[in-house]
Order: sequence, then C-alpha cells, then structure tokens
Amino acid sequence: MPELRRDPVSGKWVIIAVERAQRPEEFQPDVAARKPGACPFCRGAEAATPAEIQSIRDAAGWRVRVIPNKYPALKVEGDLDKRGEGLYDVMNGIGAHEVIIESPEHVHNLTALDDAGVSGVLWMYKQRLVDLKRDFRLVYGLVFKNVGARAGATLEHSHSQLIATPMVPVRVQDEIDRAHAYFDFRGRCLFCDIVRQELATQARIVTESANFVAFEPFAPCSPFETQVLPKRHLSHYEATDDALLRELAGLLRATLLKIDRAIGTPAYNYLIHTAPLNAAPLDHYHWHFEIIPRVTKVAGFEWGTGFFINPVPPEHAAKYLREIRLS
Repeated sequence: MPELRRDPVSGKWVIIAVERAQRPEEFQPDVAARKPGACPFCRGAEAATPAEIQSIRDAAGWRVRVIPNKYPALKVEGDLDKRGEGLYDVMNGIGAHEVIIESPEHVHNLTALDDAGVSGVLWMYKQRLVDLKRDFRLVYGLVFKNVGARAGATLEHSHSQLIATPMVPVRVQDEIDRAHAYFDFRGRCLFCDIVRQELATQARIVTESANFVAFEPFAPCSPFETQVLPKRHLSHYEATDDALLRELAGLLRATLLKIDRAIGTPAYNYLIHTAPLNAAPLDHYHWHFEIIPRVTKVAGFEWGTGFFINPVPPEHAAKYLREIRLS
C-alpha cells in the first residue's frame, strides 16, 4: 500500500510508492562529460579563471581556491535600487556568486579527496560566509554543489558554489517560519526533536559520529535523499568551530561514498541550509546539509501538485546504506 507522508520542516507531502520500488543497482549513474580542451580548474590553468578571492595553500601550492563565477547569476558591484513597476517589485541583481574549486587535481567528486581535503573545503565554506556577512546588502548565503549533468553540473572538475542574495529565499524563509511556529508552540527546536527521534528509533539512520548524524528524512522527495545535522543546536553554519568541521568532513565523505556505492555514482546536489547572514543566533532554526541524488524525474504531477513520488521507502534506503562497508 502506498503511503502519503508529510515533511514537518517544509510541510510538503510525499508519496512513498512501494509498488514502484527499484533496486539500488537499477538507478543509472550520470557524470558530467568533460568539455574539450584544458580544464580551467586544474593546477596550472589559473590564468583561465577570474582573479582568486581566497585560497588554502601549502608548500606545493593551492589546495582549495575560490574565484568569482565567470558567468555570475548576481553581481557584487552596484546598488540594489529597489523600485516598483506597477504591482511588480524589481531591484538590481546585486549579490555574490563564487566558485569553490575543491582540488588542484582533476577529480570528479568530493569523495576523491581524503578527510583532510574535505575538511579544507568545509572550512572554506565557513570563511566565505563569514566574509560575505560584512556586506550589509547581502542577507542570505547558499552553499551548494552540483555533480553530474542531471544535477546541473557543466564542468566535471569537483567544485561547489556560493550565491549570496539580498533577501531570504522563499523556501528557506518557509522553513524558518515553520520551525518558529513549532518552537512557539512546544518550546523546543523542531530540528533538535527530529535528531532526537531519529537517534532513538534508528530506523532511518545512515551513520553518525560524536557530534553529527546522517539519516534519511521521514518524507524524502527522492530515493536516498539524505540529511546531515549537528546533534547539538546551532543555527548558523559559519558558527561551527573548526574541530567540528574536521569531524563533519569524515562523516560527510563516508555518507557520500555510501550513496555512490549504493546507486552507482549518481548525479546529485547537496546544499547547506543555514540561518540568514544578518540574523542573530536563532533558538528555533538548525543548520543542515541536504544531499539529493538525481535518480528520478520530476514530471507533470510533481509540478502540478508539489507532491513528489518516491519509490524507495527511507527505512529501506537507510538499511541499505548502513550495511555498506567502506573498509
């Protein structure tokens, strides 16, 4: 029997369609094709990219490098110039759009790095958010990663992006508002309660460490969708201390490796939902990673209703991932 499940964070409904269930090996891998010519993100091709914003370096050269996006969605230069055109609201496309190049070597995925390499990438996310906080025009910063053509990647060299906007995106604001309402009613953080319940039941846990947990959400939009949260309450990713980021690197890499081995190196997106840049620490919001494998298609029903159809129950996905041994 199919189930309708409601996600308590987004409020969205998901259909868990067990009759459509697929075995993990039936999902098709999807890697972005390499474009002809030299890769602009490899060591030695630095002149092919915009000027560097920040980097991590050692005696061998750079290990993580941040540059402006060559074709930015939003630009830092200028004023917002908010205005109305009749009933429509308009402002200039002010923001920031940065690329975090995760390795000087031509690797396709974050899992090709060791834990120290992943830790450097996570640390750089923090540094860039801290830096962008200083621009009073910027209100929200989203870190995201696209891997594979289905997930929107146009270059196969492993990289992430950061876009900062002059407003809080609707989806994030909806999450914050829903979490605030939960906190006002119960006096507790919704995300902290989710972490406690998932740890207590263990049914959807993928892996955990002393301070972080990875699990399949109760109502995932797609098979093997995974969330990673700190166990203790923390509203802003950039407030995470460096020791915790080193721990997170190991857990995140292990989680991505498990997903790769389960469903054959899928295309995926991951993103960090965090509190707005200009907000004080929030008692009701909790930063989190979302990992979304792109193994099913969104079609007319999903667009028309906002419902997603997921053929793999999260309990089954979690059990499968837990049983994958990485050594």
